[in-house]
Amino acid sequence: MTATTPSTFKSTISLTHITTATILLQIDNVRFLTDPVFGPSGIEHDITHLIPDAEGPLVTSSLEDPTLHLDQLPPIDCILLSHEDHCDNLDPVGRQLLDGRHVVTTMAGAKNLAPRPGVHGIKPWERQIHDIRGVKYDITGTPCVHLPGGEVTGFILHTESFGYAADGRPNAVWVTGDTIYLSELKDMKKKFRIVLAVMNLGAAMVMYPGHEAPLQITMGGRDAARLVREIGIERVVPVHYESWHHFTEFGNELRDVFDREGILDKVSWVVPGVESRVL
Repeated sequence: MTATTPSTFKSTISLTHITTATILLQIDNVRFLTDPVFGPSGIEHDITHLIPDAEGPLVTSSLEDPTLHLDQLPPIDCILLSHEDHCDNLDPVGRQLLDGRHVVTTMAGAKNLAPRPGVHGIKPWERQIHDIRGVKYDITGTPCVHLPGGEVTGFILHTESFGYAADGRPNAVWVTGDTIYLSELKDMKKKFRIVLAVMNLGAAMVMYPGHEAPLQITMGGRDAARLVREIGIERVVPVHYESWHHFTEFGNELRDVFDREGILDKVSWVVPGVESRVL
């Protein structure tokens, strides 16, 4: 489903969902890749270091293979890495793509990935200008709260071909990163007209020390719908709702939630592995 493009928006955007939060996002002639995960399903990843005082080793694994492999990717111009310390956002195979590449990630991630000269750390609400394949991109970091103690970022993208709303706000694309609902995210409405949001959902849950019940660490459908209303998001592409054991709201459940919340007409569902024009 292709959205009706705002009259001031001159760019073309297509999206290929590879797995979980791994997206090939092509905006005109510039190709962005988010959170590279390219290992096959079934590989066990040790996540003991992410849970304080874990009793014994903790492992997790993906339930599905990526729909594209490294040798099937086109040239990538920029990687948007929401965080580098979780295996469902960056795995050992995907890490191969970071060498010699233009990468925007968290401040901690940039430090951990040093000395790669193409890696740039960004803070919440910080605005940076990046020259990507000769195109000047305005990238703003957005706050995220995910697993306690971790650092995650989302990304707001704007370039001149996106144009501006009638009130002067720049048209923009938002890649949410892994986060629960945060009330401060609605503040972006003051500065941006979010034409497209790629939203990491799944209502992921984990057991975490100090919490009697499972802890939610990513948004679910109701959270997404709330932000659509509060920010005025015009088009949503949901991702990150399949493939891992800790997700609790999969595709059918998510569609039902969007239907009940009255935002189904704003949602573009994409077929994994198939390039879809969304704007």
